[in-house]
Amino acid sequence: MKQRFFRSLADLRFAIAILLIIAVSSIIGTVIEQDQSIEVYKLNYPLTNKVFGFLSWDIILKFGFDHVYKTWWFISLILIFGTSLLTCTILQQLPSLKISRRCQFFRTSKQFQKLKVSTKLSSKKFQQLLFKLKETKYSIFQQKNIIYCYKGLIGRIAPIVVHFSMILILIGTIVGSVNGFKAQEIIPKTETFHIQNILNNGQLTLIPKVSTRINDFWITYTKQTTIAQFYSDISILNIDGNEIERKTIFVNSPARYQGINYYQTDWNLIGLRIQDSNSKILQYPLINLLNTQNKIWISWIPSNLTLKQGFIVLIDNLQGYCSVYDELGQFLGNLELNETFNQNIPITLVEILSSTGLQIKTDPGIPLIYTGFFFLMLSTLISYITYSQIWIVKNNQKIFIGGNTTRAAFDFEIEFFKLIKT
Repeated sequence: MKQRFFRSLADLRFAIAILLIIAVSSIIGTVIEQDQSIEVYKLNYPLTNKVFGFLSWDIILKFGFDHVYKTWWFISLILIFGTSLLTCTILQQLPSLKISRRCQFFRTSKQFQKLKVSTKLSSKKFQQLLFKLKETKYSIFQQKNIIYCYKGLIGRIAPIVVHFSMILILIGTIVGSVNGFKAQEIIPKTETFHIQNILNNGQLTLIPKVSTRINDFWITYTKQTTIAQFYSDISILNIDGNEIERKTIFVNSPARYQGINYYQTDWNLIGLRIQDSNSKILQYPLINLLNTQNKIWISWIPSNLTLKQGFIVLIDNLQGYCSVYDELGQFLGNLELNETFNQNIPITLVEILSSTGLQIKTDPGIPLIYTGFFFLMLSTLISYITYSQIWIVKNNQKIFIGGNTTRAAFDFEIEFFKLIKT
């Protein structure tokens, strides 16, 4: 029963069935938004108007479709698939490799009828055949008048390497799922923060206790005044607040420290510092107009104590200026940094306060996944190496010769006919 169980586990049809279930589960995890709040699912998948006639938010939450890749059943499927690959390697691929290394001599001429190519030659060519086989890199084994040759044995390792690489990828996926996390932080410039706003994490995740300081944040623009790139200058701090590492990050160029990746993802403007006529520095908040297509921030700067008169300030970039309007929406002009605006009461724009959006992420399974894909590409190259076999039996004045190959049959036939022609 044990042998039957493991044979069934190593069966190709069983492995394909599990792989199809994993593929369908992955499609579900791609179509349905992952790691969102319950309100998002209630809004998009209501009970009254079910998607596809059956999919509602209660089903999504019940079966874990909101976090497919972290559910117990998805991890179980991966473990079963990995076990199937490992069992197939042990029970089928390794024995097949051992058989390929053995000397498989033909004893009679009838055995040549099962080969792809075979023929008869004069016994006078026996020594010439051996010399030519050695010249074409065949390994030759001889017992008196019978000979067995092969080359390209390394090509038989390709299926084993494929299974090994897929097992590594599966292990890396599980490790990343149960140990990784993703967080999002919006931090004002010059501020220090700890990782707190966790978006999703695994069952065994330990959030690192590391501090990070935002030294500076800036944006570069194109000639058409569109955003070219975001930059954040960040410092990693130890428990004493001393800088350990410092790097300027931008989109597609994260900072890495002890397996933690810091990605540049977003930005925001949070306030203006204005100097009034009495040389006092006052700070006014900026509010983002969310209903606009482009990012626009607005603020109100009063000109008297009643707060009923003043200026409307609009800003949509980080180029060092803002637009000023009166209470009726009349455009009064642009106000640049360190410039004084004289309108009833003079004001000076001292600083535009900005914040940067960082995504902090760690995935300890990534090295295993990359290693698995490296071996997968290596196995593809190895699979192009043809495993060829040639048998020779010398019987009286005749030589029976034939051969088989695993792939590239046409090239093998050409090689074979060149061999017997010699």
